[in-house]
Amino acid sequence: MARPLSEAKREAILAAACKLVAEQGTGAPTAKIAREAKLAEGTLFTYFATKDDLLNQLYLELKTDFARLTVPSYPANGSVRDRFEHFWNGFIDWGAKHPAKRKALRQLAVSGRITQETRDRSAVAFAEISALFEQGHRDGVLKDQPQSFIGTVLDALGTMTLDLIAQEPNRHEHYRKTGFSVFWDGISA
Repeated sequence: MARPLSEAKREAILAAACKLVAEQGTGAPTAKIAREAKLAEGTLFTYFATKDDLLNQLYLELKTDFARLTVPSYPANGSVRDRFEHFWNGFIDWGAKHPAKRKALRQLAVSGRITQETRDRSAVAFAEISALFEQGHRDGVLKDQPQSFIGTVLDALGTMTLDLIAQEPNRHEHYRKTGFSVFWDGISA
């Protein structure tokens, strides 16, 4: 009978992969990931059949981690602007608190190694946000731009805001508010 897999080892592999993907991109060798997790490389493949399996699971874990911060307190009955601001604040606060996770998630998102199935599974956690885009368009609150464009603008301005916060952590609140103001002015009708 096979030994049960250790959750601690799985988490160590994911943490090591996150660190190295943030530093080196998705080309980070599995041997380095295993070494960072203080495990043999063969052990890594006991938990994840392929490197792509590991990267897809890491993507899901990071998206879920981010969703845990923003979704439970999401103001479902707030105005479109208030709900966008809540999401923005969660994005900025999560990214500032977890810079390696944010960098790894960005690397994974553009890598081409994340399957559409994984992207679809991770999107489920953000169903409220997708509905927000639809409502904003339907109500005429948002400019007539595709959701993908607005999402890309959010990511770009968020990254710029997080870079400024990293340089001047004592101005976190200022940059978060100013960044949202620029974002909202750019997307609102």
